[in-house]
Amino acid sequence: MSRLNSTLTNEAILLTTTSHDLRPAKGEVRSLPLNFWPEADGDAWNRACRPGARLKRGGAAGHLKPVTRDDVAKRYGFFLDFLERRGVLQSAGRAAANVTVDNVDAYIAELKERVSSVTVYGSICKLRRVAQIIAPVRDLAWLVDIERNLALVMRPRSKFERVVTTEVLVEAGLTFIHEAEISPSLTELARACQARNGLMVALLALCPIRLKNFAALEIGRSFVKTQDRWWIILSASETKENRPDERPINELLTPIIGRYLGQYRPVLAGIGNPPSALWLSSSTGAAMSYRRVRGVLSSTTLATIGVEVNPHLFRTCAASTAASYGGENPHLASALLHHTHPSVTDAHYNRATSLSASESLRQIVRQYEKKMIGRRH
Repeated sequence: MSRLNSTLTNEAILLTTTSHDLRPAKGEVRSLPLNFWPEADGDAWNRACRPGARLKRGGAAGHLKPVTRDDVAKRYGFFLDFLERRGVLQSAGRAAANVTVDNVDAYIAELKERVSSVTVYGSICKLRRVAQIIAPVRDLAWLVDIERNLALVMRPRSKFERVVTTEVLVEAGLTFIHEAEISPSLTELARACQARNGLMVALLALCPIRLKNFAALEIGRSFVKTQDRWWIILSASETKENRPDERPINELLTPIIGRYLGQYRPVLAGIGNPPSALWLSSSTGAAMSYRRVRGVLSSTTLATIGVEVNPHLFRTCAASTAASYGGENPHLASALLHHTHPSVTDAHYNRATSLSASESLRQIVRQYEKKMIGRRH
């Protein structure tokens, strides 16, 4: 299978994510949509997600960011789907009635056969969080103990062999775009898809924001052009640190962004009015989901450099590059990742540091820019 076909196939696989209205096909491992949860579970979760309003307190999950709520609910849905596939899901009863020792033990046994120890731990951790939210009076000390035991045996996959420098990721993305633009055999849709994927890799390498923000970039709101330069602008409510994050995008990408928006994105959008989302699906023209963006980044890096670099690892790569080449600025890595140094409390200083960090990283890859520009001519 060719590199491009492999990437497109991976994207097609990601299209099988369960919608909110369709029940998973029998036997397939999916997250059971909220509409098909046991009634008590669904009602309790909807109440918990109610936001606060003025003097009225919100639900127990109302303070969580939407992406976090969606993530923990999806993990709980996987647990319910497991029970349904086994024919033991109980639709009646109180909220979280299906969260029993026997059911959880059986679920863990299945997880261990198909996912890593880190994912097993994360799945049970998020199962416990939802159970505590929808059934706050239940004694779930036994589940907490299981979660702690899983944490003790968790063996994260080593990042060492997967960490590459920022310039390698940038070159991988730009090369992928260049190959798409010169290939005589690609269809217009395949060319647009490959150009989009390459831009994703190059942009995240130079602006290593969190995946939830990267996947949700919107033209004219969080992705804007000011005085001939593109910026990523995130409000305090959108960031994990609850601080604004504004980053200028390296000028190296300006012409590529222009071609993507003017030439390739319309092909992805098809006919009709496309959404404002920066990243559009090559099959539906709709905004790409968090999961699909993550899958495209991982599959594209695997196809181009032979190493699967997931979105979070992009941040590790940026920090490693900053630590290796940014010796004159010892806090460059933390600023680049929008982390707060323990001694820093002033929000305006943090924002300025984030801006300067982006500029410092740009200077780190300056020599690479010259090399790549020369290679294009």
